[in-house]
Amino acid sequence: MKISLLFLTMLSCIGWNEVHPVRLTHITTVKKGLIPGADQTEMYLPYLKAKKIGMVVNPSSLISGKPSVDSLKALGVNIVKIFGPEHGFRGNASNGAHVDDSVDPKTGIPVVSLYGKSGKPASADLAGIDLMIYDLQDVGARYFTYLATLHRVMEACAENNKELLILDRPNPNGYMVDGPVLNMKLKSGIGYHPVPIAHGMTVGEYAQMINGEGWLANAVKCKLKIIKVARYKHSMPYTLAIPPSPNLNTQQSVLLYPSLCLFEGTIISQGRGTYMPFTVLGNPDLKGRYDFTFTPVGIPGMSETPLFQNVACYGLDLRHYNTAQLLKSKRLNLSWLLEMYKAYPYKEKFFDSSQSKQIGNFDKLAGTTDLKAQIIAGKSEEEIRKSWEANLTKFRHMRQKYLLYAD
Repeated sequence: MKISLLFLTMLSCIGWNEVHPVRLTHITTVKKGLIPGADQTEMYLPYLKAKKIGMVVNPSSLISGKPSVDSLKALGVNIVKIFGPEHGFRGNASNGAHVDDSVDPKTGIPVVSLYGKSGKPASADLAGIDLMIYDLQDVGARYFTYLATLHRVMEACAENNKELLILDRPNPNGYMVDGPVLNMKLKSGIGYHPVPIAHGMTVGEYAQMINGEGWLANAVKCKLKIIKVARYKHSMPYTLAIPPSPNLNTQQSVLLYPSLCLFEGTIISQGRGTYMPFTVLGNPDLKGRYDFTFTPVGIPGMSETPLFQNVACYGLDLRHYNTAQLLKSKRLNLSWLLEMYKAYPYKEKFFDSSQSKQIGNFDKLAGTTDLKAQIIAGKSEEEIRKSWEANLTKFRHMRQKYLLYAD
C-alpha cells in the first residue's frame, strides 16, 4: 500500500503537531521499496476477522498515513479497547506526565493508560479481548519507555493467555549497536533489559529476545505473531513519517537521541522547552564559553516546566550536524558529553540531577556507574569504550539469534 502524501499533509494539522511543527519527511514505499508491517493489511486482516481486538498505539501508529485505529475500524475490525503508552494515545501528554484512563472522543473506544497508575494491563483490562495488537514506533534506544511498555504488555498477555500481534516497523537507528550494557541493578523505566544504549533491533526482534531470554516474570512466554517489514535491513536509512514522541519532532532529533539523552542525567539542557529538542545543548553557566544561545519556555504537550525555563542557555547547536558521521562510525557520539563536562565550571553540579528537572539520574541512563566515574576521572573516549566492549560483544552474539532482518 502506498503512503499517501495527502494524509501526511493532513497529519501536519492534527494530533501531536498541534504543539510543535513537524519537519519529518517520510520515505515512500514506492521510492524505497520498504513497507512497514501495519501497511501490509492483506497479511493480517483475515486473522482479525470475528475477533475482539485491543490495540497498543499512539500517533506514530499509521496505516497509509492514517491512524491505524481509524483505518482498521473503517475496514470493519472490532476494536474494543485502546492502550496508550507515555504521552497518551493521542500524544498530547508531556514526557513523564501521568496519563489517566479515558474514552477516545473520536471513536468512543475506552482507552487504558499504560503510563498512569500502572504500566501493565490488568487481567480485567484484557477481559473480552481475543487478540492484542502492538503498533508503536521505536527509535532504537534503551531509554525509550516504549520498550518497558512492550515488556509489560507481553507479560500481561502471557499471563492471561492472549496472543500479541506485532506490526513491525523499521528502527531509524537500526544501524547502531553501541554503548554500555545495562547493569540490572540500575533497572528502571528508562532501562528495562540488559541491552546497550543502542540495540539495533526492531520491536519484533526485540520482542523475540524478551521471550527467548526468559526476561518476563517467571519466564513465561508470550505467544507472538509478527508482521515483518517488507524489504528492510538494519543499515537502511529510514525517515519517520510522524514524530515518535512530542520531543523527538525532527529526523535530526531522532538520530541524535541515542547520544544526547545521556544529558538528561546532567545539568545540561537538551532543548526541552524549545521547538528544537535533542538538537541543542546548553546551560546558563556556559555564557562566555559558547556563542550559541537558546531560551527554554513552557510548551503545553511538550515541556510545561523545562529546565532553565525563561533563562538563556549557552552551548552547542547540533541542528546541522552531519548525521552521516553517525551512520559511518556506527557509534554513539561521546565527544559532546566529554566536551560539555570539561567546559562546565561547577563540576560537582554536572551530574547532580537534584539540581534540575531532568528525568532521572545519569547512572540509570548510562546503565552503569562506571561512565560517570570515568568522565570525572578524565578518561579518554577510547578508554571508556574499551571498558564496555566485552559485554557489548556478548550482546551482539545474543542479538543474532533473534534477528528478522539482515544488518
